[in-house]
Amino acid sequence: MLGHVITSRASSPLGVIFDLDGTLVDSEPNYFEASRAVLAHHGVDGFGWDDHLRFVGIGTRETLETLRREYRLDMPVDGLLAETNRAYLELAGTRTEAFPRMRAYVERLYAAGVPLAVASGSSRRAIEAVLECVGLTDRFATVVSAEEVARGKPEPDVFLEAARRLGTEPGRCVVVEDAPPGAEAAHRAGMRCVGVPYAPTAAADPAFGTAGLLFPGGQAEFDAARAYAWVFDGRRE
Repeated sequence: MLGHVITSRASSPLGVIFDLDGTLVDSEPNYFEASRAVLAHHGVDGFGWDDHLRFVGIGTRETLETLRREYRLDMPVDGLLAETNRAYLELAGTRTEAFPRMRAYVERLYAAGVPLAVASGSSRRAIEAVLECVGLTDRFATVVSAEEVARGKPEPDVFLEAARRLGTEPGRCVVVEDAPPGAEAAHRAGMRCVGVPYAPTAAADPAFGTAGLLFPGGQAEFDAARAYAWVFDGRRE
């Protein structure tokens, strides 16, 4: 399906695992609008962008568990999750865009035959809708949602499952992440990490200290050629 697969001296092929929201695509505004609308429906006003930024990199279910507790909402988490996913999907399928430099990175890796995966805290339906919207569905050999594993980020489960489906040892995988919980999850999984912080202030988070390659300025600083070369270099910068 992917043509030739790049390998090095190790028997296991290289694999690159992308977080989706805030890393591959600029979907955080959509999640903010969906969360704000759902909370407003339940009588919570004043949920702002800074409130949303607290949850960047954390799975939707975990986010809603916290919001339900903080705002003392009566509806069960499963109900809130269904409402949020419905509101998000109405937005995601029409107005999501891939970050241009990240798209170039994906295309470069794909052309080289590197197996690629998406591992995200979003629902599988949301992941598939977004990838279709931005025209990248066929670039990824597998997709893993946090709904399919026991624990979300910062636990390593979603990345380990992605590696398993790719047929790649965790130590041969590189994770591309925009948030501290994701960087921590990559570290716990024993994977190298390319850090591309979505929020400028996140670059100083200790979790990004474990990233082997960090672009502190986020997407504006991201260099696809440099990141591509680093995938094949076992050394940490």
